[in-house]
Formats: sequence, C-alpha cells, structure tokens
Amino acid sequence: MKRADLTEKLLDIKREKGWSWAHIHEAIGGLSPFLITAACMGQMKLPKAQAKRAAELFGLTAAEERMLNEAPYRGSIPAMPPTDPLIYRFYELVMVYGTTFKELIQEEFGDGIMSAIDFNMEMAREANNKGDRVKLTMSGKFLPYKYYGNDDDTPEYGFKEG
Repeated sequence: MKRADLTEKLLDIKREKGWSWAHIHEAIGGLSPFLITAACMGQMKLPKAQAKRAAELFGLTAAEERMLNEAPYRGSIPAMPPTDPLIYRFYELVMVYGTTFKELIQEEFGDGIMSAIDFNMEMAREANNKGDRVKLTMSGKFLPYKYYGNDDDTPEYGFKEG
C-alpha cells in the first residue's frame, strides 16, 4: 500500500462513519489539530503513540500503523498553480504579499527565513455580521542565514544588527 492509498482509506472511513476532524483530533490527541489532519492527509508523520491511537480508531493493519509513523514524501499539490479554489487563495496570498512578508520579517528579524518545521499554526472562526471570517495564526522560528567566510568585524549570522 502507498501513502496516498492510506490517505484515501482514512478519508473513506471518515466519510462512512460521519466523523468530523474534531472527533478524529480528540480521539488521537497529543498534537495540534493541524498536524493530525496533515498526517491523515499523508503530509506529516505521527509519533508512535498517536499512530497507534489512529490505527485503533480507523481499524488499520500493523503495516498501516507503521506507515503513519514514517516520514512521508511531502508536497500534496499535484500542479502549480493549484486548481482548488481554497488552496489557490493561499497561493495568491503568497504571490501578492510574499515580497511584503519577506520585507517586513527581514526588517524586524534580519537576513533569514521563517521555519515551517519549528512551526505552529492555529485556526479560529471570527464572527462578523458581513460573514464569518477565518483567522489563521502562524508562528515559525526565525532562522538567520549563516555568513560563511566572515572576518572579525562581520557577523556570523544574519540577525538584525542594532
């Protein structure tokens, strides 16, 4: 069985049982709802305890449980630009605001990147009389670039200089 087949199996069981993602998160526990969902979608690895709980919840084989505990090949978007309207909006967001994100982050922190590995994300629903809003909060560790071959008066890393 391939990871994509396991993802389809999990989605089929979710659909057949009428489960919500909140139900699945509560049953597996121990991690962010985003990470658990991403693991079920084949994009993240579950630690052994959570893989065992997922296997029990979904009625998986031992091999499928082990697969949930393996590091996957990440990157679920089959074509660029994405064709799904919701995913496309994120793509569009980066196309329009990507350089702005870069400028503002690097002005505040220095020459580097925001980690998507040492990372947390939360989602909330905000009531609004014009239509509810989606609030996403992303928190990633700042990772400065290392300046190789630097001499004594050159910083070793790209942190913002005072």
